[in-house]
Amino acid sequence: MHGDFTLRKRAIQVVVGLLLAADIGLAFYSWQLSSSPHTSQRVFDEQAVKLGVLNNDIKSAQFIRDHMPATRKDCEKFEQSLARESTSSSSITAELDEVAKKSGLQVVTLSFRQKEIPNRGMAEMTVEATVSGSYGSVVRFVNGLQRSQRFYVVDGLALATDAQPQAATGTIRVGLHVRTYFREGA
Repeated sequence: MHGDFTLRKRAIQVVVGLLLAADIGLAFYSWQLSSSPHTSQRVFDEQAVKLGVLNNDIKSAQFIRDHMPATRKDCEKFEQSLARESTSSSSITAELDEVAKKSGLQVVTLSFRQKEIPNRGMAEMTVEATVSGSYGSVVRFVNGLQRSQRFYVVDGLALATDAQPQAATGTIRVGLHVRTYFREGA
């Protein structure tokens, strides 16, 4: 009986030792898991958003690449539609005077500055003008420029100072900064 008790005691010690070894092993495994990098759901969501943005950028770039030949043709067609440089300031003056007359404005001052655009075969003409008339006529004038056959870019409008103190009531002076383009050559 005494041998039976010793055997039981040894069996219990072995089981307790095994449980203790398993506990130590699980503690080590738990420590390894907690120290290894863990990615939270928020990080995954942020990365998914970034991936979506990048995929949209790729699609956009592919669309641009696929449509580049048509865009080049449109640009060449636009450049060919521009008037020749030899008709520059005189034709602009005539057109601005005509649009101003239709709008009910008076062109007070008009000046031009031309700049060549390298490697494009084009020239940019900057027009500085001061016009005088009612607010409605200024709006009609700008609308007339937008509807013109010639390509105008209205860069700015500014209320100009009036040199004539006895100007009619409701008359304003507006300074215009406008650009247009010409093909080089005769």
